[in-house]
Amino acid sequence: MTRHRLTLPLALAALAIAAPLIAYPVLLMKLMCFALFACAFNLLLGFTGLLSFGHAALFGTAGYVTGHVIKQWGFTPEAGIAAGTLAAIALGFLFGKLAIRRQGIYFAMITLALAQMVYFVLVQAPFTGGEDGLQDVPRGRLFGLVDLSDDFTLYYFVLAIFAGGLWLIHRTIHSPFGQILKAIRENEPRTVSLGYDVARFKLLAFVLSAGLSGLAGATKVLVFKFATLADAHWHLSGEVVLMTLLGGMGTVLGPVVGAGTIVTLQNELADKVGSLVTVVMGAIFIFCVLLFRRGTVGRLQRLWPGGVARVAALRKRYLGRPAERP
Repeated sequence: MTRHRLTLPLALAALAIAAPLIAYPVLLMKLMCFALFACAFNLLLGFTGLLSFGHAALFGTAGYVTGHVIKQWGFTPEAGIAAGTLAAIALGFLFGKLAIRRQGIYFAMITLALAQMVYFVLVQAPFTGGEDGLQDVPRGRLFGLVDLSDDFTLYYFVLAIFAGGLWLIHRTIHSPFGQILKAIRENEPRTVSLGYDVARFKLLAFVLSAGLSGLAGATKVLVFKFATLADAHWHLSGEVVLMTLLGGMGTVLGPVVGAGTIVTLQNELADKVGSLVTVVMGAIFIFCVLLFRRGTVGRLQRLWPGGVARVAALRKRYLGRPAERP
């Protein structure tokens, strides 16, 4: 069983290492940045049950902070990414403290309103470049030694960040903390009755999700060497919801598949159908919602031999509830 468990991760690792020899490295790095962003959002929606429409503000703010400190203050790439991630964590803490006071659609609307406030601040702030964006951000040298101007070298740095973020999410959702988050998603009143401080756990989940979203946004700026207002626009918050639902909410690899699908469609169809690419993505989303209510990866897990039995055992162990029928 252990050998079979290791087969898929090892195969994916080998594919990721060899991928830049087959595909365009910059496209692959863009995919990993958005995949990490979608996984961070899924930690909040899929495992905690909180729908946020403000994650684009966290993604974009981290990108602007990273670009500014690298370009204007001469920070090294790793220091710039750390600064952007810390800025996203601070903003996420502020968002969380204000938003977790409400639930459901009210929570979503508060995060959207806060994100729009951040967006207009970024439009007016002098260091962001306004509608022109922050351009010509140097990639620099990693730890002062490794030159990241080469796409292949930068690819493996981004791959390490993506793998580390995915590992952190995996460890989080399989820890006691992660089980409490799932309990909050499934039955919040029961979790409160067990003595857990639900508001504190929600805030921790929001801050962790914000930090990982900021890490993705900071890395994207390093890849493309610029930050734009599109990174903080509410459209991106909608796209990350689409990525999560398309791949499979509440799964580890689902958002990766969803992000890969959306990014590939945007890249391949943008010059062929123009603005109609949003219509194509909408049609795919409707098709997925109607036929794959748990997303593509979620549905495959259900069809996998023993998948239903495993879900039933986990639910009975942690929640005392039977599994839903697929």
